Amino acid sequence: MASEIDEITVNYEEDGVLVVKELDKEVLSKGAWTTILFRYQDLDKRTNEYSADRYVIRRYQKKDGAYQSKSKFKISSAEQAAKIVTTLQKWLAP
Repeated sequence: MASEIDEITVNYEEDGVLVVKELDKEVLSKGAWTTILFRYQDLDKRTNEYSADRYVIRRYQKKDGAYQSKSKFKISSAEQAAKIVTTLQKWLAP
């Protein structure tokens, strides 16, 4: 488990093969509860190629010196991501 925010990743290996590849991350909030937006790709084991970009927002709680995953929201498509962005821009407009 990660003890520092910079150590938190969605990279995941099975049998030495990277099946979830983190491309980028943005820390949205820090503290006892930390929220991170990740951009990543999944490996298709049949074709051995990575998927289109995917996105997930994860919340972590720091407890006993280590960050523990508590919840996540997967953004299901680029279209859904665009709708989220558009809606937030509309809501945040002066």
